[in-house]
Amino acid sequence: MMKWSCTLGLALLAGLQSCKPTTGQSPKEDVLIRNRDTTVSPADDFFEYANGGWIKSNPIPDDKTSWGIGSVIQDTLFIRLRSINEDAARATNPDLTTRQIGDFWHSGMDSVNIEKQGLAPLKEELERINALKNPADVMAQAARMHSYGVGVFFDDGVYQDAKNSEVNAYYLSQGGLGLPNRDYYFNTDARTRKIREEYPGYLARMLVLMNVPQQEATRKAQAVLAMETRLAKASRKLEDLRDPYANYNKIAIARLRDVAPSTDWALHLQQMGVKNIDSVIVGQPEFYKELDKVIGTTDLQTLKDYMSLQLVSSFAEYLSTPFFSAEFDFYNRTIRGQKQPSPRWKRVLAAEEDAMGESLGKLFAEEYFDKKAKKRYEDIVENVRDAYKARIEKLDWMTAETKQKALKKLASISKKVGYPDKWKDFSSMKIDRGAYAGNILRSRQWWNDYQLSKLGKPVDRNEWDMTPQTYNAYYNPSNNEIVLPAGIFTVPGYRDEELDDALVYGYAAASTVGHEITHGFDDEGRQYDDKGNLQNWWTDKDEQEFSKRADVLVQQFNAFMPLDTQRINGKATLGENLADLGGILIGLDAFKMTKAYKDGKSINGLTPLQRYFLGYALGWLYHQRNEELATRLLTDVHSPAKYRVNGPFPNVPEFYEAFQVKPGDKMYLPEEKRVKLW
Repeated sequence: MMKWSCTLGLALLAGLQSCKPTTGQSPKEDVLIRNRDTTVSPADDFFEYANGGWIKSNPIPDDKTSWGIGSVIQDTLFIRLRSINEDAARATNPDLTTRQIGDFWHSGMDSVNIEKQGLAPLKEELERINALKNPADVMAQAARMHSYGVGVFFDDGVYQDAKNSEVNAYYLSQGGLGLPNRDYYFNTDARTRKIREEYPGYLARMLVLMNVPQQEATRKAQAVLAMETRLAKASRKLEDLRDPYANYNKIAIARLRDVAPSTDWALHLQQMGVKNIDSVIVGQPEFYKELDKVIGTTDLQTLKDYMSLQLVSSFAEYLSTPFFSAEFDFYNRTIRGQKQPSPRWKRVLAAEEDAMGESLGKLFAEEYFDKKAKKRYEDIVENVRDAYKARIEKLDWMTAETKQKALKKLASISKKVGYPDKWKDFSSMKIDRGAYAGNILRSRQWWNDYQLSKLGKPVDRNEWDMTPQTYNAYYNPSNNEIVLPAGIFTVPGYRDEELDDALVYGYAAASTVGHEITHGFDDEGRQYDDKGNLQNWWTDKDEQEFSKRADVLVQQFNAFMPLDTQRINGKATLGENLADLGGILIGLDAFKMTKAYKDGKSINGLTPLQRYFLGYALGWLYHQRNEELATRLLTDVHSPAKYRVNGPFPNVPEFYEAFQVKPGDKMYLPEEKRVKLW
């Protein structure tokens, strides 16, 4: 549901200066012209035509696994945030927020103290794990570890009840794996097999750093791998996790023993801090059946070794160099292809974003997203909504009954643009200048307590789950809302008023606004009603028609092979691919309503229609290392950036018109093979 394959976190654009260019200053170069590679035909590879010039001139830095427009934005914000943090650390009479920012920064940048402490910040927790005597103790410690963000054995969280969106529910789902997902334990391709073979070496390396003799560490690592493999075998595949009905199993707490007879889940949930509810939603019951057996039959020492490894791995980035290097070498270098770590100051700022990013977001919103910009994008949302309404009304395959409900849902989608009206209060989060890992642990506990405190209370529909500076966006089906942070609308080096409508409608109306609205009607989002409840409002005929037409897109993406023998998983990525295509179509309809389109004036030799498609491609200005690409193909529900451009465009009639695409061109698709959904 997000614009990027992974949340890029902090994101500001370099060019949102408050000052205007001085008189006589040369106009800025057209970003759409500058980024192109005109040696490539747009009819053969539009992504390379639109973005290839920039990609050739901007290799991926050694400390990154990918590089693109969001990365440039993030780096600019890092520079500004570093100044804010350094000033906060030097402040003599700081207010509470300034003190928290300054203390967090100081603890993260105090490398001398971090190196001196070594594993000491985790000593108490490691001793607790070592003292465990039976499975009941193991589950009690698991509850404690979940409270500070170490998801041993399984995943959990507080979210809106999918079938009653006014209520907060507690969810239990599969998890607890050390490798990125289940497929890493079983796939037989050379790349994945190599990672799996190196994983025990990483575990043994960590155990040696924890003072376990090498031979014993090697044996323990193999035992942990065997245990995790059992959990992986009981885990569902990526595409199977996209079925909201199959992954919604509400079970009374008193009946959890029917799923896991050996575990006292009522007691365990109390230990987790779960209160004020009598049932939980179990995503994958078969996983919990196996987990029950794993806890009951696995050697106690192996369970303790697993928990210790999960703990240290989770905090390795905040510990001394030996732990950080071991974790980086396996997860970043081996799995994702990152050649060297980012500088410490950038890593500290990224951690600070996770801990209390909204505090920084308030400063960002005040300075870089004024009321005029907010109004422009709020208006674009409504233009896109109107365009979608007209498109639904004209559908020849959808019955009147379903159309009426679709239009009701569309009209009910709420929009959040720029920044929240109410900011979170972090005053109770304890941050000091002691151990960096201690600050991380307490910030995670704060967030855990914050989420659990929602149980038994009405849903706050005004809350944001992203900070204003984030270069990302999302659709929340339970709230039936689109959330569009300020950062997502910016273009590096340009103020908002310097961007023409054709570029903006491609870059923002299509790839962001239209994309997120379409998520309300993709293969997963369409199963939620206008109030955000998981409830089927489609006739059988319309469901069949939708699935038949959507399957054309599944097959199109199944045919793409971005790397070696690895194809895109068309079923797992269907929701995002539908949102991309829908966003392009309705964004274009909205653009056709503007004066810029109706006037038809070219800018720098590009027609409004051409600039629209180039503006969309600008949003996917992005390239990545092969290792990162391979990881994403296994774990991500988004297609790689190149295919988010080249994949949907052949299904858009105006694309053929704009760039004279003809039979024989690589991006040409016969009309009978095109997706005809929206």
